Amino acid sequence: MFYPIRAKRYSLFLAIFLGACGVQQPQVVDSSFVIEAAAPAYPSGEGPIVLIDEGHYNFHTADGRYRPFADLLRSDGYVVQPLNSKFTRTSLAQGRILLIANALAEKNVDDWSLPNHPAFTDTEVDAVAAWVAEGGALLLIADHMPMPAAAAKLAEVFGVRFENGYAIRRGFESPRPPIVFDRASAGLRDHAITRGRHAGERIDSVATFTGQAFRVEDNVTESNFAPLLVFGPSTELLYPEKPAVFTNSTERVNIEGWYQGLAMSFGKGRIAIFGEAAMFSAQFLGEERRPMGMNSPVAKQNAQFALNTMHWLSKLLD
Repeated sequence: MFYPIRAKRYSLFLAIFLGACGVQQPQVVDSSFVIEAAAPAYPSGEGPIVLIDEGHYNFHTADGRYRPFADLLRSDGYVVQPLNSKFTRTSLAQGRILLIANALAEKNVDDWSLPNHPAFTDTEVDAVAAWVAEGGALLLIADHMPMPAAAAKLAEVFGVRFENGYAIRRGFESPRPPIVFDRASAGLRDHAITRGRHAGERIDSVATFTGQAFRVEDNVTESNFAPLLVFGPSTELLYPEKPAVFTNSTERVNIEGWYQGLAMSFGKGRIAIFGEAAMFSAQFLGEERRPMGMNSPVAKQNAQFALNTMHWLSKLLD
């Protein structure tokens, strides 16, 4: 049976601007874009509890830039709750899925320039790793600089190496167009997440909006790791000293074959990691209000991809 996603638009816009860095273009939530799962995976309010981290100066929160994502999950039956505390065994026990999106260190809230600092203490990292190993599910999202540095310690525990830069199509530093990962180019890989529960949930393309690129350590084996979004040719990672300030001397690395999305098992738990956050939201960028996220014309399947990811983390998908 085909379970389409319904999308509706309303006239009210909620503007949320980034004041942390003058060189960053403002990102505005497209609150007119409301998405719903037409046939929810769970009865309303009876699905797994999703804890959205809001205790680490997160750039994306349930009532802020991730409101479209939170609303989508609620329409699918999930119970979405903010987690305003630090990560401990007790705080994590409140939910089944932990969603961390663009955590920041306090030192970098108002200054994204180098140096960039960790957002989590070693004790918190150990708590999350133990919780996942015991059966928890983690959706970890860290966008471009400085977010990879903020979450690097946590990713490292799972054998993933975040890179504190900007992933772009070569030659497109400003403006930076979306990168489309599709099956035809092998950028979008076959997995339970991209297949969905039936043919109507199959994903053929996913669009992302800059973000970072990452790799996995040699000790991560194919038995517990599956790539989802893989960079193709003519893509590179830029390492500026100041956010979004690129010059001829900015370090650049070819990232063909690197990842922007993966799924993996860890002990009894599951993890999905992505290097870009807007893909799961609906925003406008800059004064020209360019769509960025699920509201973009090139991201028509992003919402279903988000639901499929959550279904896999919930073990509705093998």
